[in-house]
Amino acid sequence: MFLSIQQARELAEAGMRGCGHSAEEARVIADHLIDCELRGLSYGGLPRALSIIERIAASPTPPRPIRIERESAVSAAIDGGDQVGYLVAQRATDLAIAKARDSGVAVVGARQTWYTGMFSYYLEQVTDAGFAGMIAGSGGHIVAPHGGTEKRFGTNPIAFGFPTPAAPMIWDIGTSSVMLAEVLLKLRLGEQLAPGLAFDGQGQPTREPAEALAGAFSVWGGHKGSGLALVVQLLGMLCGAAAAPEGLRDCGFFLLVVDPGLFGEREAFRQRVGEYLESLRATRPLEEGRPVRVPFERSAAERERRLAEGRVEVEEVVYQALVKAAGTGG
Repeated sequence: MFLSIQQARELAEAGMRGCGHSAEEARVIADHLIDCELRGLSYGGLPRALSIIERIAASPTPPRPIRIERESAVSAAIDGGDQVGYLVAQRATDLAIAKARDSGVAVVGARQTWYTGMFSYYLEQVTDAGFAGMIAGSGGHIVAPHGGTEKRFGTNPIAFGFPTPAAPMIWDIGTSSVMLAEVLLKLRLGEQLAPGLAFDGQGQPTREPAEALAGAFSVWGGHKGSGLALVVQLLGMLCGAAAAPEGLRDCGFFLLVVDPGLFGEREAFRQRVGEYLESLRATRPLEEGRPVRVPFERSAAERERRLAEGRVEVEEVVYQALVKAAGTGG
């Protein structure tokens, strides 16, 4: 089924208010979820709103206020208070951009949070400010290291962003072969996973989402992806997050923001990045008619297409569940 962008936004905001968020907090979260929908990453859109509602309902204690534990001119350590990561990561991003404007560089770490969403969402704000950035996020164990079948890593996304004269260059990946949000959506829809993405509790390959959640996802990229996942887990620990948090809690969020003006002319760097990306696009393609793509281009173009269309497609089961949870009556 299709919803107008405004209908989808209002539904997401209603769901977030219904589970205890203020109107402003609901707006911040919904803006991120709708950006996922617009960019064709629907598993991180309205279905994620349901997961947030379910996580808050299952928590034995209410979240605490987000607070800065320690701070310098170029750094900050944030205790997320078990608040959803969309709020914590946005606070970290705002703080890092402000510090980078004043000092040229900023590093902000957060702990005690969960579900931080697309790192490209925050890095687009960083690059819009003219800065380069990197984000890494650790989480509860759900991914097996290369050569193993037991969970030892989180899905552990990592992302890099650079400003250009046009759309930014943002590379945002998870280090697992499948994202948690994708598995949860498959479970909700009663669908199977693709082969080779997960193991059950006995270490056998499985396509069943419930078995994968009880077992482990496979790591992306073999030994190289496994090494990257390890580094991300350690960066989360650097932020004060647990090495092996139980369940969906105490994820780590590491954000580095750098002003290119520290090393030369900021605008000159932006232009050089743009020129270099043009050389990538001009690479002789392996297959005729399939040009080399720059990261972030596809999803940015998809967002423009859906904005022009004015609507997003939502699974009926997700819509009905969110209407019920939000108490909107459809």
